[in-house]
Amino acid sequence: MHQAVCWGWGIVTPGLTRKEDGEAGLGALRSRRGRGFQKAPWLVCVPAQRHPCILTPALRVPASAGYAKDALNLAQMQEQTLQLEQQSKLKEYEAAVEQLKSEQIRAQAEERRKTLSEETRQHQARAQYQDKLARQRYEDQLKQQQLLNEENLRKQEESVQKQEAMRRATVEREMELRHKNEMLRVEAEAWARAKAERENADIIREQIRLKAAEHRQTVLESIRTAGTLFGEGFRAFVTDWDKVTATVAGLTLLAVGVYSAKNATLVAGRFIEARLGKPSLVRETSRITVLEALRHPIQVSRRLLSRPQDALEGVVLSPSLEARVRDIAIATRNTKKNRSLYRNILMYGPPGTGKTLFAKKLALHSGMDYAIMTGGDVAPMGREGVTAMHKLFDWANTSRRGLLLFVDEADAFLRKRATEKISEDLRATLNAFLYRTGQHSNKFMLVLASNQPEQFDWAINDRINEMVHFDLPGQEERERLVRMYFDEYVLKPATEGKQRLKLAQFDYGRKCSEVARLTEGMSGREIAQLAVSWQATAYASEDGVLTEAMMDTRVQDAVQQHQQKMCWLKAEGPGRGDEPFPS
Repeated sequence: MHQAVCWGWGIVTPGLTRKEDGEAGLGALRSRRGRGFQKAPWLVCVPAQRHPCILTPALRVPASAGYAKDALNLAQMQEQTLQLEQQSKLKEYEAAVEQLKSEQIRAQAEERRKTLSEETRQHQARAQYQDKLARQRYEDQLKQQQLLNEENLRKQEESVQKQEAMRRATVEREMELRHKNEMLRVEAEAWARAKAERENADIIREQIRLKAAEHRQTVLESIRTAGTLFGEGFRAFVTDWDKVTATVAGLTLLAVGVYSAKNATLVAGRFIEARLGKPSLVRETSRITVLEALRHPIQVSRRLLSRPQDALEGVVLSPSLEARVRDIAIATRNTKKNRSLYRNILMYGPPGTGKTLFAKKLALHSGMDYAIMTGGDVAPMGREGVTAMHKLFDWANTSRRGLLLFVDEADAFLRKRATEKISEDLRATLNAFLYRTGQHSNKFMLVLASNQPEQFDWAINDRINEMVHFDLPGQEERERLVRMYFDEYVLKPATEGKQRLKLAQFDYGRKCSEVARLTEGMSGREIAQLAVSWQATAYASEDGVLTEAMMDTRVQDAVQQHQQKMCWLKAEGPGRGDEPFPS
């Protein structure tokens, strides 16, 4: 049998519609059962719930057998299985259709989103283009307005220029006409005056003759009258000896008064300048002046009541040099107490080794005043140098406590007169200095400081009683200097709490020893500058904290700078006098 599709109930036979297939199949089945026909094949159709089903050939069974019912059940089971499979495929098909619909919906949504996005982009582009057109129109309007304004301004300027030209032409024409009229008037007046003078020449000459005769007569009468009066007065004065004596005495007293006042003023000025003022060559002094006492009375009182200080307080030197300068300080102090003659000292050595500081400490330790002058201030004074030098020593001799006169960079003007090329003014100033220092004094003590003592004049060397060499600090001295300046510029400001400076936690003693080892060859001034740079670095930081790394950085910079200075010194060649001095 061939397979056929059955709709509802019935048997499908070839050549029939679905409805006819069902009715014909059912009638054939009933007729066959009624006739008892058992051998022909027959079809079984089960309800498909209005779904297509697949018909299979029925089991060919004899009518007499008892398997007809089982065969029918088996056929029904097979049909149910097939229907379940078809239903499963149908559900899959429906699921595929639903998925296809979902895909179509998603595609439509995506297409709609793209369409909206494109419409938005087109709208934005259109808006931007319209804004661009609006801006261009506005800019064009501004340009047109600017061009119009410029054109109006140009027209106004041209109009003003034309009006100014017309006004200038009018004024020039008016001035020209006025000048012509004035010339015509002057010419007419001159012609009329000349004509009148020609016509009245005799009368004018007679008037001039009469005026001259009258003036001559008046002058002669005045001279005659004055001579008569002067002669009579002189005759009366000479004949009266009392008047002559009084006149001579008055003139004499007047001359004496003028001369005395002039010289007394000069003497008084020198006296006041020597005792109350400060010489122009002195840069710094501890001597109290009247003006300073009036300005700072409290500080002056403290200085007067202060006790003598230790000569080596704050001065770091090698043990041998320290012992020597201490002996000098003790001898100077005892010299002042006994009012004996002071000795002149020369301190020489590299810069920054403590010469100036020791001179100040020596004066304060001895109870003396100190005055500091520099040799570079003498040469620019020219002809005034001799006068200034005498004023300096006159001022020094008026000190009641004794004066320590410290001449820094003394080699600047105390050079050799025979070999060095110096000006006549500087030579005269040097001679004045030699004259005032030819003998020892109990009023002042002369202390010279120089980096090049070999350039001194021989007469200067003859006036020196003792020479002290200040050398660069060694390892121990550098460590003392580093610790002292670290305490002064870093540790004290950090512990007082009044300033912004703070200090990080590290081994300060070990760091000071390390810095002293790295700063070999550096002077005390360079070490002090290094400590100041530590303080400045802390102030420049954000939190104000000085760390060990920051200190190391500044130390490396200082060492490099010192090496660069030494390179410059070597490049200048030998003979400068700044090389290390022999001990």
